[in-house]
Amino acid sequence: MTDWVVHLIDYGGYWGIALLMVLENVFPPIPSELIMGIGGIRVGQGRMEMVPLLLAGTIGTTIGNFSWYWLGYKLGFERLRPLVHRYGRWMTLRWRDVEWLRRCFERHGEKIVFIFRFMPAFRTIVSLPAGLFRMSALRFAIWTTGGALIWNIILAGAGYFLGTRFDEIDVWLGPITNVCVGLIAVAYVWRLVTWKDEPDADAPSK
Repeated sequence: MTDWVVHLIDYGGYWGIALLMVLENVFPPIPSELIMGIGGIRVGQGRMEMVPLLLAGTIGTTIGNFSWYWLGYKLGFERLRPLVHRYGRWMTLRWRDVEWLRRCFERHGEKIVFIFRFMPAFRTIVSLPAGLFRMSALRFAIWTTGGALIWNIILAGAGYFLGTRFDEIDVWLGPITNVCVGLIAVAYVWRLVTWKDEPDADAPSK
């Protein structure tokens, strides 16, 4: 994965960084750790500047997250209801769980979006419920941008100070990502196997 990311960054410069960060948030297997880390290396080599790098990475991150936000916004909270009632078992989700999530976003939406920007397994998908539960686009943009900027500063700074040794991150980053995905898969299978149908007060009568 490292080689083509490096080639795109070297060929596209800041535009390449922005494009990769958009793709990273639409297709999460592309790691932002690698993209911004390599960008930081290029800053240390004098081939990039830190401020434009951070601007490109953060703008790309925000744009990528808005694709999921608008998907959730267009789907809408109420349109989710029949899907949950019909496919709740396979989604391992009951309508009361959705209601609980909605209340959480109403009370702590900004904190949730901001904090999840630092969680590898959830920093992209959190944009979907933000749209579903009608978090305002301005608030979403502010907190997504703020969290993304801090995260990108950390990653680019690591690349800058570690230099070429940062390439070694791809050796352990892949296995760590696979472990996270594996744990999520195991948790899903466990919920599916232990799932028990329960009457839902909000379910439509037949």
